[in-house]
Amino acid sequence: MADSVLVTTHDLPLAGELRDGFRHEGYRVELLTPGESVHDVADPVLLVLTGGVGSEAASRQAAEAAAAEVPAFAVLSPDAPPDRSSAFSATFAAPADAEEIVLVGIRAIQRRRLRRATGIVGETDAMLEVMERVVQIAPVDATVLVTGESGTGKELVARGVHALSRRRLGPFIPVNVAALSETLLESELFGHEKGAFTGAIDMRKGLFELANGGTIFLDEIGEMPLRTQTRLLRVLEQQEFHRVGGQKLIRVNVRIIAATNQRLREQVPLGAFRKDLYYRLSVLTIALPALRDRPEDIPLLVDAFVRDASERHDRGPFPGISPEAMRILVRHRWPGNVRELRNLVESMVVLTPGREIRADDIPADVRSGDSRMALVPVGRGVTREEGGTAASLRPQLGFIFRTMMQMRVDIEDLRREFERFREEEEEGDERALLPPPSRISKEIPAQEVAGRREPGRDRRAPEPEPSREAGVREDPAEEGKAAPQNGPEEDGEAAEAGDGFSAPGEATAREGTVAYRPGMTLEDMEREVIRTVLDSVGWNRRKAARLLGIGERTLYRKVRKFELRQPAG
Repeated sequence: MADSVLVTTHDLPLAGELRDGFRHEGYRVELLTPGESVHDVADPVLLVLTGGVGSEAASRQAAEAAAAEVPAFAVLSPDAPPDRSSAFSATFAAPADAEEIVLVGIRAIQRRRLRRATGIVGETDAMLEVMERVVQIAPVDATVLVTGESGTGKELVARGVHALSRRRLGPFIPVNVAALSETLLESELFGHEKGAFTGAIDMRKGLFELANGGTIFLDEIGEMPLRTQTRLLRVLEQQEFHRVGGQKLIRVNVRIIAATNQRLREQVPLGAFRKDLYYRLSVLTIALPALRDRPEDIPLLVDAFVRDASERHDRGPFPGISPEAMRILVRHRWPGNVRELRNLVESMVVLTPGREIRADDIPADVRSGDSRMALVPVGRGVTREEGGTAASLRPQLGFIFRTMMQMRVDIEDLRREFERFREEEEEGDERALLPPPSRISKEIPAQEVAGRREPGRDRRAPEPEPSREAGVREDPAEEGKAAPQNGPEEDGEAAEAGDGFSAPGEATAREGTVAYRPGMTLEDMEREVIRTVLDSVGWNRRKAARLLGIGERTLYRKVRKFELRQPAG
């Protein structure tokens, strides 16, 4: 039978629109006249007051809804007092949009159902966001990863996702991965065939088979061995597996919800958790806040835990908690989160029957605000030996080293990308600066640039010997002499070697030669050589780069550096 939504008839046109909207979403709608009572309908899930807020009938109906813990919405007229809204879960100003009321109402109904199914308590923004996330995620079948510190209620959230999903009629099977050894874990999850190992006296179905059509909850997934992670990945991707020791392929239809109090993303670089499994599990994520991050919810949690403990232990009506005791509970850090608070409240209910809980009834460590347990960073597999040793820090150091190496790789990749980008930009600028390759086939004698060495070349490497056939004019007195080797005297003997440079003071009007003049620097000479070569090949940059023995990009940079321009005409 569908849930009942109650809509008052103070505003008949709006009531008719709301009735059609809620019915379209699958809810049964009951129209209440001012004289009818909320209690006339069995287990309503929402009350919408369409008008008349402030009247005696509307006030009575709202009070009845509050007593039944039914969310109440109100459509306020423009002249309604501002404080009217404090009595309702949501208020809308007239004229109201019926579609908006239906949408907000359905979310309120689902949150109420979630609280009833799981016992999740909280009114802070962080918890409302968690419940809203559960409501959004529940209808789909994607894998969910629930994260949060130990004791924050991850299993309650998993049960809530299952309760609101289309699989709610199927089984919900929780598994504590950390409580089982590797061999036993595989047998529990996937089952085993008879004789698969010592003690396997019969065939046994695994939890995945038993959860077929429902949901399996894998708590503490970060403790799963790597071998089992590999098998789990196949189940996630193919929805099939083999029993331990079996050959028959078994197909299942199971939704997996995993939970962890570890940072799995940090476990991946350490090799403790498979990267592909991590990304496959974290399709949808729900992050639960620690209790210390939502202290406003502590009074609500205490009230809920007091009622629950009083009923279970048959303690009757509970007198309550003094304001001073409540202040102590609110300011405590709660390293054990909601689980620690629940256990403390239960112990106080049992140990203080029939009277109010006072500040001195609270344990001393809670009164003193001692929360050192929450501040001790204990890494996985880390042991603190007496006196402290380097070995006890190896897991942390290993993680730091891998992280730094990964950062170095990322920086190197970024640097290479930047260099490539800069070269492309410079090439584009210099292509715009240089004219298209000329078709002039004019060549430059190789001897005119023989005296120039490429950067980085060994200074002792011999230079090519000048050739007479190249058409270079040599001093007759130097004919027959071997070309001098590069060495300390190279600069001083450049003119005698016929390398195309003239001695100081020598007039050089020859075309295609570079003249040295007193006061010229190596940079000036390099500029003259590059300009001479470019002129000799008609500014064909490819030929010029080949003759100079440098790359085209290097030539572009030097042309830009020396501000060389092709002569007009």
